[in-house]
Amino acid sequence: MLTNYVYKLRPNVAQTNKMDGWLDMLRSTYNWSLADRIAQYNQQFIQGDYCDIRTKSEACPLTCFVSKNGASGEPWKEGKVDKDGKIKNPRRSAGDIQITALPELKKARPWFGEIDSTVLQQNVKRLDTAYKNFFEGRGFPKFKNRSNFTSFTYQMGVKIQGSKVYLPKLGWMRFFNSRSIPDGFSLKAATVRKRQNGWYISIRIEDKRIPDYVSKPLDEVKSVLGCDLGITKLVHLSDRYQIDNPRFATNKKVKRTLKIRQRRVSKKLKGSKNRRRAASALGRFHKKITDKRVAYQWDIANKIVSRKVDAIALEDLNISGMLKRCKVKVDENTGRFRKNGQSRKKGLNRAISDTSWGELILKIEYLAVKQGKVVIKINPKYSSLECRNCGHIDKSSRDGEKFICTECGYHEHADIGAAKTIRDSCLEIVRGDSTKLAAGQQNAQKVSSRSMSKRGEFGNLCKQDIKIVKS
Repeated sequence: MLTNYVYKLRPNVAQTNKMDGWLDMLRSTYNWSLADRIAQYNQQFIQGDYCDIRTKSEACPLTCFVSKNGASGEPWKEGKVDKDGKIKNPRRSAGDIQITALPELKKARPWFGEIDSTVLQQNVKRLDTAYKNFFEGRGFPKFKNRSNFTSFTYQMGVKIQGSKVYLPKLGWMRFFNSRSIPDGFSLKAATVRKRQNGWYISIRIEDKRIPDYVSKPLDEVKSVLGCDLGITKLVHLSDRYQIDNPRFATNKKVKRTLKIRQRRVSKKLKGSKNRRRAASALGRFHKKITDKRVAYQWDIANKIVSRKVDAIALEDLNISGMLKRCKVKVDENTGRFRKNGQSRKKGLNRAISDTSWGELILKIEYLAVKQGKVVIKINPKYSSLECRNCGHIDKSSRDGEKFICTECGYHEHADIGAAKTIRDSCLEIVRGDSTKLAAGQQNAQKVSSRSMSKRGEFGNLCKQDIKIVKS
């Protein structure tokens, strides 16, 4: 079993300055590696080969380090030989070429020798992971700046003794031992992160003797809890229980404080120490809001998962699509832009971001897998507009939180009714009353075969109408 423990570090001044320098050097290496791969793609697939004027023959551009022929002159590696005497996978990837060139980087720039070798290698593999995510349908890798590059990873060499941790090339460092590591677990990797209020270390530990969590099969699910996510109330449950939304970042007091502290930053001279101090105070306040939200979400997730049910039905929300800007409207006669409602939608986007539905869903899935329960994601289309009595769907039946059917007069709380509809749809799938049962079981097998995710214990989910999360 794999799991992660997070601790707050207590570095001295020399160690803090050294880690800050590491982040700057690693960020420059990451950006150079990304630029080199982009140049290689442009030369190979866009620009293509060219005709050399002197030799009057076709040539290939080799101005970038990673090219289709290998600018280092050694594009091939010594692979394993199979039974037929052929070498398996002799071609080196872009990541392998860039990792192999790290010793040359240290010779050309000796100050990079201060960084641990595994940290430099994991920095290149971090770019490989970004490209892998891109090929799976996510965004293209972006260049990093100081605000979004704040961590580095050790692959080996980390030791822990009591309340001290040994990090290669940094030495022994104190930390707040707030959670003891269980016996039998071994250290696999460690990631050091810089936050607004200090440095943190995330330690990955493993014990192969402990099996992974196993959830119930679908045919053993007897009871289901439906959940409808909202803004006025954070969660509406099918048993008529409602969970409040504290609005940690959008309540009146916090918005006023954020406005004041942001104004203090903008009034300071750029590049001055006073501006950095004001920005640091603003960042600490944002960190405090985030910590409150995360603690509240863990409390909510525990309350939902601890209920005596076998499965939890959640909405399959496209949150990124909900946060997109409104389409531009242009007047055909004058050619000027017309109002598209984006100024009104700005407040809604802030409220949706403040609720952090995606993080809450991840926490519910994580705790459900630990307790052997199943999480099923249902398409929420028309769940709050469909009458539970006659099945009539009409947009005018809903007025805020009130639902009064225009066909039969049935009335109920709109969001609680939506949670019940999600629960009933889940029960249809579980009992086999729907044609989507086979697809749901097939998806469950796909998810169970995936090994790791953001939290390190269950697989990332693809976007479908029905999703079943199993360990």
